[in-house]
Amino acid sequence: MEIWQEMVRQSIHTVDQLVEKFGLDKDVASKLDKFFQARINPYYLSLIRTPGDPIWLQCVPDEKELEDIDAEEDPLHEDDMSPVPNIVHRYPDRALFLVNSQCGLYCRFCTRKRKVGNSEKISMRNLESAFKYLSEHKEISDVILSGGDPLMLTDAMLEKILIRLRKMEHIQIIRIGTKMPCVLPQRITQELCNMLKKYHPIYVNTHFNHPWEITEESTKACTMLADSGIPVGNQAVLMKGVNDDADVIKELMKKLLSIRVRPYYLYQADITKGANHFRTPLRVGLEIVDKLRGHISGLGVPHFVIDAPGGGGKIPLLPEYVIMRTDDKVILRNYKYNIYEYPDVKDEKKVTTPENFLRKSGSTKIIRKKKTLPKEIKLPVLTD
Repeated sequence: MEIWQEMVRQSIHTVDQLVEKFGLDKDVASKLDKFFQARINPYYLSLIRTPGDPIWLQCVPDEKELEDIDAEEDPLHEDDMSPVPNIVHRYPDRALFLVNSQCGLYCRFCTRKRKVGNSEKISMRNLESAFKYLSEHKEISDVILSGGDPLMLTDAMLEKILIRLRKMEHIQIIRIGTKMPCVLPQRITQELCNMLKKYHPIYVNTHFNHPWEITEESTKACTMLADSGIPVGNQAVLMKGVNDDADVIKELMKKLLSIRVRPYYLYQADITKGANHFRTPLRVGLEIVDKLRGHISGLGVPHFVIDAPGGGGKIPLLPEYVIMRTDDKVILRNYKYNIYEYPDVKDEKKVTTPENFLRKSGSTKIIRKKKTLPKEIKLPVLTD
């Protein structure tokens, strides 16, 4: 048995352990266990500094979850887009392939808690029908292995899946969605990396939500993947009390870049059963992105997205940078809230002027582009 497997076995998961370790009421702990089981491995447990801190909130069951049990179990309607078991086919050229029901840590905000931890809901017995679907649908060029966590499989089992996928010539890219580099970095071994790099191009999307999760161990794990030629991206979730602060997100993104992990997505928290207490107003995410753009490298600015309820897919959101449009110009603002006029190329189709105006206290400048030197013009504050 490998070290990471032993750590999974040593995880806190029973009602009695939750009562003893975290002081939960036994009746509440029992109800939470029935709603969505706990799994907190010793490594991730060691990252908790104080009760209620950003690490604690992500993994320790909370009574608030029981106040939200009437919310939708499948807010993204994945099951409606599952033509065969274990496959979610939402986008034309991509498919999600659920290969395992287990995770190294059960996150309390999990959007797939209706299935995670249940081998009947994500069964390896259904892999053949999934392989058949992928082989027949030549339009699919990108397959994302997910679950659960694909890296809860042994190297040998994971390699069997990769071999089958690589025999399908139309599949160009294989992505692995895994939280192991963050929550159980001991899983990333040299043996695993040596195996993965035989099946390039392989990409890994991992999931860090807070700077405290970037440790010596997780740095080593991500370095090993990068050294094996595997690009690593990060998909964070914006959560109340965890990372709903621009300085925290900025620190996280900078640390990710320092360990060669590219910030990819910052998700608005899904409308998920038992997890709506984590949700923040959309304004919060937009303000965070606004405070990142121009203040850190563009490499460190993730796409802020909503995974649309009902299966609409990822919809990117941006702060308002376009103030006004006319037929021949666009009025823009930059990260310093200075305003610039850009001469546009006239189009046959008339562009309508949006009624979105920049709200900013203090004076604002507009810099006009001319054949001569730019001239700065003071503008009044834009108000409603």
